[in-house]
Amino acid sequence: MTKRPRRGARDQRRAPRGNGDQRRRGDGQQRGRVDGQRRGRGDGRPRDNDRSLGGEQIEGRQAVRELLIAQRRRVHEIVIADDIERNPVIAEITDLAGAQRVALRRLPRRDIDEMARSEAPQGVIARAEPLAEVLLDEVLVRTQGDGSEELSVGGVAGSVPGDKLFLVAVDGVTDPGNLGAILRSCEGAGVDAVILPRHRAVHITPSAAKAAAGAIEYLTMCVVPGLPTAIQQLRDANVWVVGLDDAADKPLFGLGDLAREHVCLVLGAEGPGLSRLVRERCDL
Repeated sequence: MTKRPRRGARDQRRAPRGNGDQRRRGDGQQRGRVDGQRRGRGDGRPRDNDRSLGGEQIEGRQAVRELLIAQRRRVHEIVIADDIERNPVIAEITDLAGAQRVALRRLPRRDIDEMARSEAPQGVIARAEPLAEVLLDEVLVRTQGDGSEELSVGGVAGSVPGDKLFLVAVDGVTDPGNLGAILRSCEGAGVDAVILPRHRAVHITPSAAKAAAGAIEYLTMCVVPGLPTAIQQLRDANVWVVGLDDAADKPLFGLGDLAREHVCLVLGAEGPGLSRLVRERCDL
């Protein structure tokens, strides 16, 4: 096993972003407004009492389509604009809803827009059970034993037995569109689980779900009371924790043999980046 350096080493520089794996992802995803800005619903900033993972309201054609394809949670109803143009995605949504016996309503587009909490719901809104949170302990099962266990958490099987864990932790991101883009990239990159702080960070709002374009239906997500404590838990489980920072002098692709170990990449918030405690507890 690679020797662990002292705590507080320099963070790794963020790798250049690519298109990633776009499997089953539709075109035309529009970045939504911050949730709650419409009609006096507040400024959209996360509150400490917003403690659930969320995901009950899903907006946008691709996000609703993937909700139905994944079948990980119960869908209560789908609302479609009565003037919507029928295309392959809309046809698939209506067919899947019928096959799964999901209530389907057609309403005037102005009513759809009034219900929406994102910038452009594309004439489609679904209501479903909230996303299930997974305990970090469950994710770390794969770091124990001989590595031959196959983990299944959150309704989705883990990677091939014996594979090393690939985790991503998000430190205080507050913009739903940014979180959705991160989750979309994580799903395409094959991340085993995403770790989110419970407080002072955005969770799965309608705008985040829409920006994720359905990725939330396939990802395992943990919500932890505090990220610094969770990072220490990862370190104790022999997971290498690598902080990403634009000012770092080493590229992410320079990890070398560390890529063969259990690894968690930590992404910082908009503007301030990684918080002090999180930065100090990262291995690199």
